[in-house]
Amino acid sequence: MSGHSKWATIKRRKQAEDTRRGKMFTKLAREITVAAREGGDPETNFRLRLAVDRARMANMPKSNIERAVKRGTGELKGEELEDLYYEGYSSNGVAILVQVLTDNRNRAVADVRRVLSKHGGNLGAAGCVAWLFDLKGYISIEVSEEDAEELALLAIEAGAEDVETGGQLVEIYTDPSSLQRVKEALQQGGFSGESQLSMIPRSVNGLSREKTLQTMRLIDALEELEDVQQVHSNLDITDEVMMEYEAAA
Repeated sequence: MSGHSKWATIKRRKQAEDTRRGKMFTKLAREITVAAREGGDPETNFRLRLAVDRARMANMPKSNIERAVKRGTGELKGEELEDLYYEGYSSNGVAILVQVLTDNRNRAVADVRRVLSKHGGNLGAAGCVAWLFDLKGYISIEVSEEDAEELALLAIEAGAEDVETGGQLVEIYTDPSSLQRVKEALQQGGFSGESQLSMIPRSVNGLSREKTLQTMRLIDALEELEDVQQVHSNLDITDEVMMEYEAAA
């Protein structure tokens, strides 16, 4: 799981810059629009609730959120978005699972293939790496080291499957159906953070420092693509490599 969690940490710290460029809002709006197809009320549509919560945490304007919901429900005309996954490998054999929301699947797959190829990876057939991942609820919360143990115990009592702590970051993994219950229990205990449904690797692939950095650059390049929402991998990232990557960014 560490590959997912370390990369999530880096992504959070990049969010402010992405928001200034408007890229984050575009991706969040697409996520809300697709989720709203299943119903425009966040109280009854859990996927929409998660998407709206993420948008609010990114300080996305309320009017933008409302427009995205209306596009999803058909009240406003918008893009015909498809929710797709592309699968492949890095040059070092790391499994790569790319989630896209796109109005042009030909453009999306061409862009993903181009970036993989540029970094020495390759696009694979459907199903080639998906079996290595499980859909899980994921919550990440930054707290003081003194509160980390309390938060971890509270999460387990609420039904979390696994909890990882590292310094001030606590990461919680749940069954998808338990995510909302665990999230609400943590909020009642005074803890709040980012939550989402995510594809978590069953096992991780550890590489040398140089190869890890190379794969991280590939993942970063994929996430820069217009149609890409999330990139999942089974890359294991050490704390030392993560700090080096962040410092060089």
